[in-house]
Amino acid sequence: MGHSYRNGVLIVFALSVSAWLFPGSPPAAPGDDAGLLKQAKELLGRLPTVISSSANPVTPARAALGKMLFYETRISVDGTVSCVRCHPFSLYGADGLRKSVGHDARPNPRNAPTVLNAAGQISAHWTGNRKDVEDQAEQAVVGPASFGMPSSEAAEKKLRGIAAYGPLFERAFPGDPSPVSIGNFARAVGAFERTLVTPSPFDGFIGGDGKALGEAEKLGLRQFISAGCVSCHSGVYVGGGMYEKFGVYEPYWTYTKSPEIDEGRFTVTKSEGDKYVFKVPGLRNVEMTSPYFHDGSVDRLPDAVRVMGRVQLGKTLGDGEVGTIVSFLKSLTGRIPADALLVPILPRTD
Repeated sequence: MGHSYRNGVLIVFALSVSAWLFPGSPPAAPGDDAGLLKQAKELLGRLPTVISSSANPVTPARAALGKMLFYETRISVDGTVSCVRCHPFSLYGADGLRKSVGHDARPNPRNAPTVLNAAGQISAHWTGNRKDVEDQAEQAVVGPASFGMPSSEAAEKKLRGIAAYGPLFERAFPGDPSPVSIGNFARAVGAFERTLVTPSPFDGFIGGDGKALGEAEKLGLRQFISAGCVSCHSGVYVGGGMYEKFGVYEPYWTYTKSPEIDEGRFTVTKSEGDKYVFKVPGLRNVEMTSPYFHDGSVDRLPDAVRVMGRVQLGKTLGDGEVGTIVSFLKSLTGRIPADALLVPILPRTD
């Protein structure tokens, strides 16, 4: 949707989402696949093949280098950390931990979101303190709980010490007088991540294949829309396009049983209105990326749906409602690009 609805505004919107979004057009009735498809196209949409960026065009050379650098551990302070450590593709681009572990076993402050389909979202990270995937890659190098390098210059020195990277950077960034740089490291990794789109059965439905979703999944999609979930989880990534307070109706920690209370974007902006505000996560592949929420406090997807119903919509969702919504969410599990699943051979250190 591109906007943030908070407090009273969100309450009204969430409770009457179908009427607000479709004035004069009632919610699609069971069996009305054409009406449901129309709603889904307008509210959600179909994935692109590549998430483009005018600031960082995706070229084969750039994406290929980025894939290698995604696996590169030698520019971390202890030689053990790479992007793939927190975002392995065997776990759908997340790591299955409540909070990721960086260099020298240092815990990260929050759960690692998946990198799949992440490049098109409003920002990277839960608090929006990384403007895009390129910014995330660059800042991770010096992140105290990530790569932990003392400076970008120190990381560049390590990269330049691996002679075989030189021609690869030159090919990916032709005309750059100093191609081996952390800025270009970030652009290459970002270009690779922009290829990590995962089309799913839902995209087949959006494309006009009425049989791509079963009846339970279609019912779940109807429930997802009518319950108000789509008020925040909208767009082609089924979220990721806005920031919102976690706990509109009640404190989130009452239901997540979080051991620590995280103040969210307030830690970045210091604005009182940003307390407990986080980026709305995209829900593509959500079936595969537990545990859930910024602190990994909830393990099971049905439980996460119940929490969201309660604290965001003010509703106690019944088992049937939860089950149908989960059926729809499972239809968002997509195919990881085959190339991403092939581990690259990295250059030898001279």
